Amino acid sequence: MLSPRRLGEIMNDLAAIEHVRIIRIHTRVPVADPARINTEMVAALKVAGATTWVALHANHPRELTAQARVAFALMVDAGIPLVSQSVLLRGVNDTAATLEALMRGFVECRIKPYYLHHGDLAPGTAHLRTTLEEGQALMRALRGRVSGLCQPDYVLDIPGGFGKAPVGPEYLSRDREAQTESGYRIVDYCGDVHLYPPKP
Repeated sequence: MLSPRRLGEIMNDLAAIEHVRIIRIHTRVPVADPARINTEMVAALKVAGATTWVALHANHPRELTAQARVAFALMVDAGIPLVSQSVLLRGVNDTAATLEALMRGFVECRIKPYYLHHGDLAPGTAHLRTTLEEGQALMRALRGRVSGLCQPDYVLDIPGGFGKAPVGPEYLSRDREAQTESGYRIVDYCGDVHLYPPKP
């Protein structure tokens, strides 16, 4: 939300710190106010001595408007890599079709899907949270609908500041009934079970 001049000053101050090689900025500005992303703002984001990454926060494909896509392209064309962060929200993006459209939209805009967050335990947001099982089922469905390039990591931010943990669906389990010691059960995105390695 800073002016390009002020942002540029801060970016240069950060890049001047010897051990700072990467500056990551998280923002909703390109979808909330795409007109703010202009050549001056992009120039402020690019600094000598450090690499800038921008993490775009968007939760629904309707946020990827024509104006927002112009803002994304300005940054990507200038060499600023973009990744996405989204929150799984009940009634907003909690269907496989909506998540597919969102992730495909990111990739079309040259934004790598990065994190799909399980809803935090913030007061007043319980009505927006899905269950972990619902989120895992959606991630399994997404894997069957889009390529690996469109797959975000489904993560839970552990309360108390302990970091993020991946909570996506489990596909691999030790097969205790396999005749070989190296047998595993692999569950595909349709829910079908396969042995690895397959029995001869």
